[in-house]
Amino acid sequence: MTKEISAAELQQLLDSEEIINLIDVREPEEWEAGHIAAARSIPLSVFQARSNEVFDTDGEVIIICHSGGRSNRVCEYLAGQGFDVTNVYDGMLGWRGDVTVGE
Repeated sequence: MTKEISAAELQQLLDSEEIINLIDVREPEEWEAGHIAAARSIPLSVFQARSNEVFDTDGEVIIICHSGGRSNRVCEYLAGQGFDVTNVYDGMLGWRGDVTVGE
């Protein structure tokens, strides 16, 4: 089973300045419409081809998408390979913090 946190818990981690490796797996149009500034974009549609990029950055790996479904699939995929990852179960729908628009 994948570890999970809420968007509110993610906000607390970001506010505490804990080092996290936040990856947004939404597609480019969704990303550009509004994303968390601390996140990196690795869209689900190309995730397998770019999965080697996940661990290019230090910190706990946390995966987010729109509502938690796609990010959960990515977490299950990575956990199946032995990696410790966390899903934001309510995704951007639960996010109440600031968002950055555009690339």
